[in-house]
Amino acid sequence: MLLTGPRQSGKTTLLKHLFGKRYAYVSLEPPDMRAAAIADPRGFLDIYPAPVILDEIQYAPDLLPYVKERIDDHRKRKGQYLITGSQNLLVMSRVTESLAGRSAVLRLLPLSRHELQSHPQANLPWEKGRLKRDKTVPVPGFWQQCLRGGYPELAVEPRRDSSLWYSSYVQTYLERDVRQLGDLIGFQSFLRSLAARSGQLLNLSDIARDLGVAVNTAKAWLSILEASFQVIILRPYHENAGKRLVKTPKVYFTDVGMLCYLAGLRDPNHAAAGPLSGAIVETAVLSEIVKAAVHGGIDPQIYFWRTSRGAEVDIVIEIQGRLVPVEVKQTATPRPGMAAGLLSFMSDYAAKTDRAWLVHLGGATLPLAPNIMAIPFTAL
Repeated sequence: MLLTGPRQSGKTTLLKHLFGKRYAYVSLEPPDMRAAAIADPRGFLDIYPAPVILDEIQYAPDLLPYVKERIDDHRKRKGQYLITGSQNLLVMSRVTESLAGRSAVLRLLPLSRHELQSHPQANLPWEKGRLKRDKTVPVPGFWQQCLRGGYPELAVEPRRDSSLWYSSYVQTYLERDVRQLGDLIGFQSFLRSLAARSGQLLNLSDIARDLGVAVNTAKAWLSILEASFQVIILRPYHENAGKRLVKTPKVYFTDVGMLCYLAGLRDPNHAAAGPLSGAIVETAVLSEIVKAAVHGGIDPQIYFWRTSRGAEVDIVIEIQGRLVPVEVKQTATPRPGMAAGLLSFMSDYAAKTDRAWLVHLGGATLPLAPNIMAIPFTAL
C-alpha cells in the first residue's frame, strides 16, 4: 500500500499508530538511510524485511523495483510493505512503473472538520447512512478555525502560533520538495497571487504577466502545486467530458489555513470582513467535501457550473452518474432568491439531479424551494 499526501498531513503518525506494533519502521529521509537504500537495495531490504513501513519513498524511488521483486516472491502475503510519499508527481510515476497491480494507493489530506471533532465516520448531508453529529461551531469559531486550517500539528497544539507554523511550512516545502522540480524564482509570489485569486476563474496569462514570468513557467508551477496536493483545480461541468478539459478552471487551496496565511490574514474579524471572505467560505466547504471523499478512498469528481446566461453553481459533485449541486453563501440568513443558480442547474439537468443544497454560516436547516435545502456549514 502507498499512502501519499502533502507533508505534515499525518501519514507517518497514522501508519505508526495503526501498524507500529507489527511492522518495522524505516525512514528514507536521513542521508545515510537513503544512501544505503540506493547503494545496495537488495541488501537494504534484507536488513529491513517485510512487514515494514518505508517512509518518504520519494528520497529513494529506485528502491521500488526491488520492493516489487520481494512482493512477487510472496504474492499471497498481503500488506508486506506500507509506503509513504509526499511528492505525488515523482512518487506516482515510479509506483505506476514498478508496482502496477501490486499496490493500493490512498491519500491523506489535512484533517476535516468532523475528524477534528472526533466524528471520522460522519457522512455528508446528501450521502446515505449519515451519522448524526452533536457538536457545532458558531460563526465566530468558523473564522478562527479557517485561520488555523486542518494540519494535525496545529490541531493537537492549540497554543501553537499558526502564522509561524505556516511560514515554516512554506519555507520547508519550497526547500525540500519544490526546488527539486524546477526553476523557482518568484514561486512564493506565485503562491500569493493564487491565493488572491482563490475561487475565481484562473487566468494564468494574467498572473504570468503580473509576475514577469513566462506562461509556461506559471503552468509548471501550478502543476507542481496540484501534484503535491497544495491546490485543487476545479473544472467546469459539461456533459461532454472532453469539453471540461478545455474550459477555464478555478483554483482553490486544499487547506483553508494555508489560503488565509498566504492572503496575509491573521485575525478572524479581518478574514470575515475582507475581500477574500467569500472565497474562504467556498474553500472551507470544498475542502470538507474533497476530504470526505479522499479519506473514504474515493477519487472525487467535483466541478463548478457556469453558463453564458450568467447562471452559476459553486460546486457540482458527480456520484455514480447522479449530480449533487452545492451553492455556498457567506450569510447566516439564507433566502429563496439565493437558490436561483441551483434552480437553473436542476432545470438543465433534471434527469440527473434529485436535490440541491445551499451551505450557509447560520444555524438553521430549512427548505428554500422544492428539492433545495439550506444547511449550515456545521452540517458538513
